[in-house]
Amino acid sequence: MSSMTIILGIALIVGFYMAWNIGANDVANAMGTSVGSKAITLKQAVIIAAIFEFLGAVLAGSNVTNTVRKGIVSPDVFTDPKIFVIGMLAALLAAGLWLNLATHFGLPVSTTHSIVGSVVGFGIVSKGIGAVHWSKIGNIVLSWVVSPLMGGIIALIVFKIIERTILEKDKPVERAKKIAPLFVGMTGFILTLSLVFKGLKNLHLDLSFGEASLIGTGVAIVIYIISFVLLRNVHSKGDEYKSVEGIFRYLQIITACYVAFAHGANDVANAIGPLAGIVAVVKTGSIATTAAVPMWVLALGGVGIVVGVATMGYKVIGTIGEKITELTPTRGFSAEFGAATTVLVASRMGLPISTTHTLIGAVIGVALGRGVAALNMAIVKDIVASWLITIPFAAGLTMVLFEIFKLIF
Repeated sequence: MSSMTIILGIALIVGFYMAWNIGANDVANAMGTSVGSKAITLKQAVIIAAIFEFLGAVLAGSNVTNTVRKGIVSPDVFTDPKIFVIGMLAALLAAGLWLNLATHFGLPVSTTHSIVGSVVGFGIVSKGIGAVHWSKIGNIVLSWVVSPLMGGIIALIVFKIIERTILEKDKPVERAKKIAPLFVGMTGFILTLSLVFKGLKNLHLDLSFGEASLIGTGVAIVIYIISFVLLRNVHSKGDEYKSVEGIFRYLQIITACYVAFAHGANDVANAIGPLAGIVAVVKTGSIATTAAVPMWVLALGGVGIVVGVATMGYKVIGTIGEKITELTPTRGFSAEFGAATTVLVASRMGLPISTTHTLIGAVIGVALGRGVAALNMAIVKDIVASWLITIPFAAGLTMVLFEIFKLIF
């Protein structure tokens, strides 16, 4: 058996391990606020995430992926096929180990930034510091500030609108029946655009902004009408505020399903990109900076994500949903809405932002609506520290693993 065949076998196991860690850490983006606000139970979150993440990964997951993570490292670094394969294997394992460690401590970190850090490590150890495009890394560092800030501001504005137009009025339930469908429609519009631009492009539906907006508007109108009809029969059962939160509970569940599908579509290829690169090199014997992702590799990633959610997802879900601040369905919905809007705007502007960072910012923004005292500053400091460590830790670990794999293979 050739060494390349052995490496491929190991790469399949490591690729599954990476997808497992994405399920364990990243899926909390979709489910953390819904569980924290008691909109759904942890068991329900696992089931919803498993179904929609898998569907997103397999139906709309990228069929072509940038194995070298979007020009982070000069392509001329990758000249020797065997060195490339060993480097990608080291990058995949390093990113997986970092995510595993972060999940163990319940810290939500960025999958994309973990892979970026790993590829940076491979570039440095292969060809030196000059091989890395540091301006790209600068953009990522900038996103650590921009994305949480944008997410937080939008989430806070949305919650304040809900507060002023519904919660502070004389008959909040009657107000919610009229205004909540508008929020549902807006959410449908934003998430449809997100899906069209970030997910469905993988299905070769190359739509213009105008066409996508038209589809988004259609979805928004349909969802608005359905929710308006459903909410017509909702009546206050004593506690008006509890009834309003009950209405937003359903909005949160819809949002969570949508976000899980979009996450599966977007992030599974980030995870298995290096694996797809290894498979392509073993098959063809040559290196390409982009690689086709076979359906079975997407399915492997989808199954890995599902297993990760089911076995370890509760740790990061607990952090986002309960440890940062106390969430209610109205606050949870505001945070999800803020995060989804930020991700859409940023992806249209070509900014490299992390969904994780954006959602954490949105949760913090909603909490600040009640003052700094509503925030658990100790956990916020731990989360920010883990973000700062992600790229250097993944890079350093990749260097070590690369040298070990070179000795072995």
